[in-house]
Amino acid sequence: MRSGLELCTEDGLRLAATTWLGDDAEAVVVVAHGLTITKDHPTVVSLADQLAARGFGVVAYDGRGHGASAGLCTLGCDEAMDVAAAVEHARTMSPQVVAVGSSMGAIAALRYGVRDPDLTGVVAVSSPARWRIHSARSLVAAVMTRTRIGRDAVRRRKGVRLAPQWTPTPAPQELVARLACPVVMVHGSRDRFIPVREAERLYARAGADRRRLTIVPGMGHGFGSHAAPAILEAVRWTLSTRSVDTRR
Repeated sequence: MRSGLELCTEDGLRLAATTWLGDDAEAVVVVAHGLTITKDHPTVVSLADQLAARGFGVVAYDGRGHGASAGLCTLGCDEAMDVAAAVEHARTMSPQVVAVGSSMGAIAALRYGVRDPDLTGVVAVSSPARWRIHSARSLVAAVMTRTRIGRDAVRRRKGVRLAPQWTPTPAPQELVARLACPVVMVHGSRDRFIPVREAERLYARAGADRRRLTIVPGMGHGFGSHAAPAILEAVRWTLSTRSVDTRR
């Protein structure tokens, strides 16, 4: 069963969200989208539908500055508060919550995961490890998000409202080392935005007994048909790994 709702973040923003809830869900997956897409993007909806079909509850939302949500996009920094609001609601559905984020959403999920030791797991899809220009496409993205002309173009063409300044925060490779929960890095072999070596760096920094790296052949950047099976398997792995941790 799918239904809409509104979430409220700790800094007072209203976020548009959608939940998928089956009977007796063993866990709930919070889905954090990437830059310029929303909870209603076909790749997000398809992933949520597949998770729900396998018995998981799902909470997907429009991140700040996107879609029907308020606020300004900060490229993964303040978006950790968006993940927090979604996790809070997810816990009304099940005590077991896994955060799945794509690109910018992966950064937000990792930032949130560091502050929540009770989170069941994090699945970081197409995440960078370091703050640097990784490719021609990431150079274009930097220009579009860090210049006034670029931000205006993103607002006109994609409807995304970007904050006027980007404040450097701890890089994902620093965050993943501090996670208390299991983490899976899912990355595409054909990602032309963030290279595979970034996922390998994240894997190297994560805790040795609670990490997994999945490189998906033919997968590009972010959510998509190639990514969904790997994400489903990653969610199951975090649940089983966390279950073993709690029994120790």
